Amino acid sequence: MPLKRLQSTQQVWQILIAAVIAGLAGMSTALADEMYVSNEKDNTVSVIDTEKLEVVRTFSVGMRPRGIAFSPDQKHFYVCASDSDTVQVYDAATDKWLYDLPSGEDPEQFAVSPDGARLYIANEDDAVTTIVDLATKSVVKQVDVGVEPEGIAISPDNKIAVTTSETTNMAHLIDTQTFELIDNILVDQRPRHAEFTSDGAKLWVSAEIGGTISIIDMAQRKVEDKLTFEIAGLTEDVIQPVGFKLTRDAKTAFVALGPANRVAVVDVAAKKVVKYLLVGQRVWHLEFSADEKLLFTTNGVSNDVTVIDVETLRPKKSITVGRYPWGLALKKTK
Repeated sequence: MPLKRLQSTQQVWQILIAAVIAGLAGMSTALADEMYVSNEKDNTVSVIDTEKLEVVRTFSVGMRPRGIAFSPDQKHFYVCASDSDTVQVYDAATDKWLYDLPSGEDPEQFAVSPDGARLYIANEDDAVTTIVDLATKSVVKQVDVGVEPEGIAISPDNKIAVTTSETTNMAHLIDTQTFELIDNILVDQRPRHAEFTSDGAKLWVSAEIGGTISIIDMAQRKVEDKLTFEIAGLTEDVIQPVGFKLTRDAKTAFVALGPANRVAVVDVAAKKVVKYLLVGQRVWHLEFSADEKLLFTTNGVSNDVTVIDVETLRPKKSITVGRYPWGLALKKTK
């Protein structure tokens, strides 16, 4: 083979190999999951690359964003713009605002139904749960609940929606077929957050001022047990459970303890705290990475997100975001 032709062939292969490497690098970047963080005081959302563990972009949203969640198909995400009295809908691929949904006054938190058909929104000022049909962008019904509703959860089978009322101190159960209130369960003072176990058999409700988490048996619709928290050197009044997350296997729960600046690690079977992890100031809410190897916390006063290594139960990194970070939502790309 002539030398000139040989050199040309080598050049072609070098170009092809470089292109493949660049393509793979690009794919790696494109496939990174992202954690969206609502910044209550800045009216922005910060986006964290869950592999690089750094903020990759920040964009403006409505006033006082709190609750944030992705649709089940990951095509849209929703932001509770509390002071704008609306839930905003964004395109997940571009972060561009699409339209606002009717939400009632002062939407705090919301939940997307498992089938992606409806939003259930807690309206703190109106003492109602607003149910929105996402296809028609219209309100299906407003259900009267207790005073200052905030926490929202929907059972895995999509049959029951739960709203917690901070002043009435109850978990209100709503039938998702009839939209009727079917039960009220008394919990401790100022319930803020609710979540079902993955099998739907239990409902957990945190009580910020009560300092407990009530574990409700859904078959009996009664509180069967309560978790309490004690931290050496801290008084009871600063240990305020708010957001929490249970692992998919329901073996471990992580509880944000507000101004205690700690996350409690709970052995679910034993109903016992096994460790307290020091994080940023005024920890609000939590969210796992897709593989549950990392846990992200919003720390409202220190304006950062703590990343916890779930296997070692150690804080791994602190990431500065906007002012008063509040909610978290995972954008899955894999």
